[in-house]
Amino acid sequence: MEHAWIPLLLSLKVAGWATVLDFIFGVATGLALARWRSGARDVVDSLLTLPLVMPPTVLGYYLLVLLGRRGVLGAWLDRLGIQLVFTWQGAVIASMVVAFPLVLKSARAAFESVDPQLERAARTLGVSEAAIFFRVTLPLAMRGILAGTLLAFARALGEFGATLMIAGNLPGRTQTLSVAVYAAVQAGDDRTANVLVLVTSVTCVAILLLAGRLVPQHSLMTSR
Repeated sequence: MEHAWIPLLLSLKVAGWATVLDFIFGVATGLALARWRSGARDVVDSLLTLPLVMPPTVLGYYLLVLLGRRGVLGAWLDRLGIQLVFTWQGAVIASMVVAFPLVLKSARAAFESVDPQLERAARTLGVSEAAIFFRVTLPLAMRGILAGTLLAFARALGEFGATLMIAGNLPGRTQTLSVAVYAAVQAGDDRTANVLVLVTSVTCVAILLLAGRLVPQHSLMTSR
């Protein structure tokens, strides 16, 4: 079990940070797309949803090109003394990118389902736009957003391909549960692999049970 706790805690840490970032950017982008009236909206939505269907290793390669020392953004960060490749922060970025569409799609659908008459009624009462968002729009959309956020956390927890590409397989530093399973199988350590698979399965089931308790099944289906 000592071989499982460290990857588990690291996976929870990475997935937690990735989910927080996805929630912030996903809600903001989902709201923008829900309110944007333009023919280019569906094109932008499709581009932002690409991580959901693109092979994770391809995403990892793109992240390496972008964030590597010779990358467009990585070279600038390197001059500032910031390195993301082969760090747990890089794993967070990989998980965030892969899971982002789940929050985005759920948030957009949730905001579009809010009755605009309720928002107009609040405006007639002199409520500011910020207050309308936090007191009317966001509470009404929160159930769908929460469903997408929980699914994003589960997806980030099991992310493998992009994480391995950008963060590598450094035990105790970047080796998440899924990467640890891969390393154990490659090393022929079936005992460790079995323990890691069991821990991963129990953790995923626990997350799904929590999602089922927090968000009714019909809300999960509506958000998809």
